Amino acid sequence: MRANYCGRYVGESAVKRRLPTVEGMAPTPADSAAGTHCPYCALQCGMMLTASDAAPPVEVTPLDFPTNRGGLCRKGWTAAELLDSPDRLTTPLLRSRPSDRTAPFVPVGWDEALDAVATVRALADAARHRGAVILTARGAEQQSKGTDTVSALINLALALGLPGCPRSGFGCVTGQGNGQGGREHGQKSDQLPGYRSIDDPAARAHVAAVWGVDPATLPGRGPSAYELIERLGTPGGPRSLLVHGTNVAVSSPSGRRVARRLAALDQLVVCDVVMSETAALADVVLPVTQWAEEDGTMTNLEGRVIRRRKVVNPPPGVRTELEILAVLADRLGHGDRFPADPDTVFDELRRASAGGTADYAGITWRRVDDEDGVFWPCPSPEHPGTPRLFADGFPTPDGRAVFVAVEHRPVAEDVDDTYPLYLTTGRVLQQYQSGAQTRRVPSLAGSADGPHVEMHPDLAERTGVVEGGTVRVVSRRGDAVGTVRVTTSIRADTVFMPFHWGGLQAVNRVTNPALDPVSRMPEFKVCAVRLEAGGRPADDGSDG
Repeated sequence: MRANYCGRYVGESAVKRRLPTVEGMAPTPADSAAGTHCPYCALQCGMMLTASDAAPPVEVTPLDFPTNRGGLCRKGWTAAELLDSPDRLTTPLLRSRPSDRTAPFVPVGWDEALDAVATVRALADAARHRGAVILTARGAEQQSKGTDTVSALINLALALGLPGCPRSGFGCVTGQGNGQGGREHGQKSDQLPGYRSIDDPAARAHVAAVWGVDPATLPGRGPSAYELIERLGTPGGPRSLLVHGTNVAVSSPSGRRVARRLAALDQLVVCDVVMSETAALADVVLPVTQWAEEDGTMTNLEGRVIRRRKVVNPPPGVRTELEILAVLADRLGHGDRFPADPDTVFDELRRASAGGTADYAGITWRRVDDEDGVFWPCPSPEHPGTPRLFADGFPTPDGRAVFVAVEHRPVAEDVDDTYPLYLTTGRVLQQYQSGAQTRRVPSLAGSADGPHVEMHPDLAERTGVVEGGTVRVVSRRGDAVGTVRVTTSIRADTVFMPFHWGGLQAVNRVTNPALDPVSRMPEFKVCAVRLEAGGRPADDGSDG
């Protein structure tokens, strides 16, 4: 498994000056500045954005924030380039012929687009002393035995006495900047805000009271993300889907099967900043704001709640996702329950998470600004926050940690004579997630790290391919092509391919959707494949 981290890259635009953190600065359309955080990975490096009418319209300067200390990676330095990208979506789009996804998109007004969404389907239904850290990327989790792997790593951390000690513990660097924050807010089908279980009667009663609804009206435990996708357009499954914050056509395993499930929907609505591969399949496309065009909070890999600040206004015709949810709710008869103001929504989160594991009750935007972020749990305004979990024990009857016994299990799909190689997937430093954003940043798109297949020299010789040639990676589900990259840093029985590209270069056409029995995470990180020199992928839509 491969992963690249932001680190302390300071090269392309050496720091001209060290600016202090700007606190509470109200943004204006031009000549404004605000301290904020990078839109990419979970490090959430601190940066100052300065907007002006000159070129460039937004200048990035790194801040001396705890996770980056004045450094930025190449993605961070170029983060503002996407704000005025020529590929930016600025008006809602509808198919010229409703229900025909082969018809071209036509620009429409917001009222027409939102009416189209609301009238088809009611979306509301749908080493202790010196300090040591065991730090992983997502590879440990993205396997059909990921829960066991992570449990074993936590067991190791506990055996070493790391949790609760200074500069020590276990953690995961997620690829998404607010991956942890989303889970704290309850953005999983089995959770409520504050890391509460949706099956817990007391949790249901608390959150229902905040929302002013009967606890019985809250849904029960839902399917995982991939299982939800598998049910799209099936009898008893969802008929309409609102997508935001993801590019499922590229990022989901068994990608061609996912495309067929999306096509089976009565309606697909996508909110995005550019025409992603998923947006291109939609009935309605709604343009939304980017990171530097809206206010809110994030939670980085430390569990530190930090602020995102609006620095520039979005292009005309673009709305925030809170605004879209609010006006859709109004069209569906529930407008009084969906505020569009982010500060009001955060106050609701504080009340909904109060008393939970991830308790935000004592966190305010002012405190986050003044204290360089606040660590949860923070149950009251007087509470200092909790920079170190488990310092005084664990949430068990006797306060001691519990080891979880695990046994080794093989991968869901092992190699055989037909598919004799292992494929693993991962990231490259210059790209982010499905690449829909970073592939449109010229200084990143021009890097050497395009879609490629890494392999050992011995394997390249056996396959009959050379550096810079084209190779086809084939599994039981589909195939993808990439440029050959020969390296001795990989095993001779394994190939690696990054997942930042769509179309015929999308490696998730190949990956295995086998799920972990507990987390329901697909096995992105290993499957059986074979290599074929040259050629184009088959695109007949057939897979397993």
